[in-house]
Amino acid sequence: MTERRAILSGSTFEEQIGYARAVVDGDRVHVSGTTGFDYTTMTISDDVVEQAEQCLRNIEAALAEAKCTFADVVRVRYLLPDRADFEPCWPVLRRRFGDVRPAATMLVCGLADPRMKIEIEVDARRP
Repeated sequence: MTERRAILSGSTFEEQIGYARAVVDGDRVHVSGTTGFDYTTMTISDDVVEQAEQCLRNIEAALAEAKCTFADVVRVRYLLPDRADFEPCWPVLRRRFGDVRPAATMLVCGLADPRMKIEIEVDARRP
């Protein structure tokens, strides 16, 4: 039987909406769309680059709990309400994914809270 377990971050959104930050399913790890909220304080910066950095810290914590790192990421999705906010985030994203080169998609769409400027979702494969 394949191992399946949920990873929670403590975000109030997980409880209110009914989802997990990540799900480990055998050797696969699916990290939910993750925003720039600091989940310990439920605060968010107004700056998109700072939000991207916080997204990646939140994702890194979920991956670590799943016994993965950014090196194990095979797919990444970037969701932003304003396409002009994407390019300023490239240096931050390149630092985490430049050597890994996962498949990637960027979508322009509305997010759940107007304070959110970027949301990042990743899929990884456990070693």
